[in-house]
Amino acid sequence: ILMQKYLEETKRSMIILFEGRDASGKGGTIRRITRYMNEKHYRVVALGKPNDAVRTQWFFQRYVEHFPRGGESVLFDRSWYNRAMVEPVFGFCTPEEYKVFMKGVVGFEKDLVRQGTILVKLYFSVTKDEQAYRFNRRKNDALRQWKLSEVDLQAQERWDDFTNGKYEMLKKTHTTHSPWKIIRSNDKHLARINAMKVILNSVPYERLDSELDFVPDSEIVISGSRELEYMEAQRLRSGKFLD
Repeated sequence: ILMQKYLEETKRSMIILFEGRDASGKGGTIRRITRYMNEKHYRVVALGKPNDAVRTQWFFQRYVEHFPRGGESVLFDRSWYNRAMVEPVFGFCTPEEYKVFMKGVVGFEKDLVRQGTILVKLYFSVTKDEQAYRFNRRKNDALRQWKLSEVDLQAQERWDDFTNGKYEMLKKTHTTHSPWKIIRSNDKHLARINAMKVILNSVPYERLDSELDFVPDSEIVISGSRELEYMEAQRLRSGKFLD
């Protein structure tokens, strides 16, 4: 609430990206974050599959249309990084489209930040076993079955492809002006609490309770550069990425 008040008073805008594998906890975290927020000053955006008309547009256009005004925050449940992860794995974009995106996204985000937008990029990281467990729950729980999609059903089979995509994405798009924060999300509660801390720490609003602990757990929140080092060490030891 105090963070929202700061954004409203300063007319600053904020964009939070929630990325990660299927069943990594993005949606649940968004619901907890927004639970007590003022609905007039935030929006959650989860775009569906682009139609033929959208495919002829500038790639970022469909996302820019949902960008926040001054004093507002927008939470993207998956974002333009679909082109770095999901689309190349499933053949939804051409190699050339992927290449163009990876070249252009850094400058796109740099302009956003330069113009005063607060940009937070969160990648939720879940293990293969935990993802399989969550998919199994979705299959057998009537309250969760709506979450299961055709893409989800292939996520385990294409695990290594997604891991390679994650590595390339972090390597090319983790920058000083728009860094990635990796959220270890096997424990949903800890992931949610620490994601909140990362978001709150990105905004210089006045904190009224000095007793609250805003320091993220270093075992849960990993910088993009540290995650790259970890993945590269895995590859050296095992000959491939494991997570």
